[in-house]
Amino acid sequence: MAPVLVAGHLCLDIIPALTGEVEFIPGRLIEAGPATLSTGGAVSNVGRALHTLGLPVRLVGMVGDDPFGNIVKDLLGDIGGDLTTLPHAPTSYTVVVSMENSDRMFLHAPGCNDLFGAEHIPEAEFEGVSIMHFGYPPLMARMYADGGAELETLLKKAKECVPLVALDLSLPDPAAPSGQADWKAILKRCLPYVDVFLPSVDELMFCLDRPTFEALHGASLGHLPPAMVEALADKALALGPKAVGIKVGERGFLLKTSAKAECLGEGWGNVCLWHPCFQVHVAGTTGSGDATVSGFLFGLAHGMSPLEACRAAVAVGACGVEAPDAVSGIRPWDETVARLEAGWLSLGVTLPPEWKPNGTGFSKLVHPGLV
Repeated sequence: MAPVLVAGHLCLDIIPALTGEVEFIPGRLIEAGPATLSTGGAVSNVGRALHTLGLPVRLVGMVGDDPFGNIVKDLLGDIGGDLTTLPHAPTSYTVVVSMENSDRMFLHAPGCNDLFGAEHIPEAEFEGVSIMHFGYPPLMARMYADGGAELETLLKKAKECVPLVALDLSLPDPAAPSGQADWKAILKRCLPYVDVFLPSVDELMFCLDRPTFEALHGASLGHLPPAMVEALADKALALGPKAVGIKVGERGFLLKTSAKAECLGEGWGNVCLWHPCFQVHVAGTTGSGDATVSGFLFGLAHGMSPLEACRAAVAVGACGVEAPDAVSGIRPWDETVARLEAGWLSLGVTLPPEWKPNGTGFSKLVHPGLV
């Protein structure tokens, strides 16, 4: 099996244990339990998940020459890959506020990720690779500077070397420089070099329809009407990728493809699928999107059908939220399959009547030429 190259953002996650309802009030001390230290960011979350599922991986990221950087390298161990160590830049870290049955909040320092550029992926890393996945450009300053010029250079280089290029985002901070960048223009510039685009609904709304994002005033975008989620997928497809997979929180995963996606495998062209999540006890949602991405990429690497790849995405995503950190809940693929074959129940999802049951998910007719 050819390896998957995972590059981009890498950090140390610091996750204090919190129980019950926690309200953050200035001047108040909140007692926490033990902290979980875990590698975070797309490089770690997707790379380690794919490794656990059974795929060979190559990881390319950046750390500082400091205690946090040493912890990251120790935690990654033998799958650490090609990590650039910068002597005068701090390792990125995230304090993850994650409570049971609640979405998480982050205090994030991008650190040396801001210095990452196309030159930090050596040519040799592309050799023999089947998929290159790049994650979290909004947390990497060079990726959104100059209208996304460096991100375009990186993706164009990858597309010349690798059969399939995948891209995921993170949600920009509206008050930070990343939130001031013109992400619609950046995606228009960069998505022609991407085969599979895998954002969350929040990230995609922020990038392509900022006024609507702001009008919702922080309301959960996972509860948007399905027609609005599909419209976002159409807008993204129009910018150039062959397939768009949108993570829709607890409601599951939407996949929409153009006719060009037939190159991903037989039956991949002109697909519109929605797969609900599987039922689990949620211990933490840190890295849940990356776990979903990992399942989808695993499906692509193994030649699964679109429905099978969507099922793999939400299955691995469900496993991921059973642990407080991003990777401890991920299981080898044979164990995940055993859960599916044992009749793993899905969460209910309400869709309009034009969405028809299709195996474990739902599909909708796509007219060729409309996307």
